[in-house]
Amino acid sequence: MNRRPLLSALLLAAGLALNLGAAQAQNKAVIKLGWTTSDGAQDPYAVGARAFKSAVERDTKGAVEVQLFPNRALGDERQMLEGMRFGTVDAGVITNAVIAQMEPAFSLNDLPFLYGSEAQAHKVLDGAVGQELAGKLAAKGIVVLGFMEGGFRNMINNKRPVSTPDDVKGVKYRVMQNPVYIGMFNSLGGSAVPMAWGETFTAVQQGTIDGLEIPLAVIEANKYYEVTKFLSLTNHTYSVNALVISRRALDRLSPEQRNAVTAAARSATAQQRQVAAADAEKTLGALEKQGMKVNRIAAVADFRKNVTPVYDKFRQDGHGALLDKALAAVK
Repeated sequence: MNRRPLLSALLLAAGLALNLGAAQAQNKAVIKLGWTTSDGAQDPYAVGARAFKSAVERDTKGAVEVQLFPNRALGDERQMLEGMRFGTVDAGVITNAVIAQMEPAFSLNDLPFLYGSEAQAHKVLDGAVGQELAGKLAAKGIVVLGFMEGGFRNMINNKRPVSTPDDVKGVKYRVMQNPVYIGMFNSLGGSAVPMAWGETFTAVQQGTIDGLEIPLAVIEANKYYEVTKFLSLTNHTYSVNALVISRRALDRLSPEQRNAVTAAARSATAQQRQVAAADAEKTLGALEKQGMKVNRIAAVADFRKNVTPVYDKFRQDGHGALLDKALAAVK
């Protein structure tokens, strides 16, 4: 029996398979996704990024690869946003307050005591208000794929537990360099001290400031239980971490790939929210074990009344209609 034709056929088939594999590899789309925090197991940014990567690669059967870049590997959040706007950065998980520097309407999400629960925030962000916010950012070349969860921000300090607005008076709190946060603490009678994140731990340790406002996961990850005594569950601001992508990066994909990526983002957002909520409960218990004295605030209505000037300023800046929609949705 002449085996040469059979061998030739096998070699030809192998060559075709290799060529097909090489062609598929060449045609594979890549989305480079960055964020500024760690790639830790409980980091809410990292949890969302990994969920998105898994969902995209599963739903596109590997035709779209998501490459992950934690720890500022693609730049600071502002730099990433600008890069997405001009198409030099593909995608990122970005803090809401930073997005608000580019599109001020996003400051809505940072308004103090707007959302009473995670479910309430999800309802607003997944509805007409979230769509309107996304539309404003899309006009600047950046597409919102999902509103992920960073958890509620709470007050920690070394002076006293916070149960009523009076407990904030005279206490020096580090805040982000953002007018909404500065206005909130000033309205409550506290002393808002804008400060870079990298300087904050030492400032608390040395008594330059009395405390700060921060999500539970960040308290634990950065060991603030070592330098602060009181953790008051004020839940004053719901932290939104938006999963966003450059319009140019999205347009490079085929229609089928774009549909798969947007669908994967929805499922990844839902998964990330579930994980973030579960981790928050575990983290609270861990912080109590570390010796932090935990309390809940007495009357949210009193706090909301005191921060009215922050809402008034948001209206004066031309966002009254958007605010009314959000307030109607959280009733």
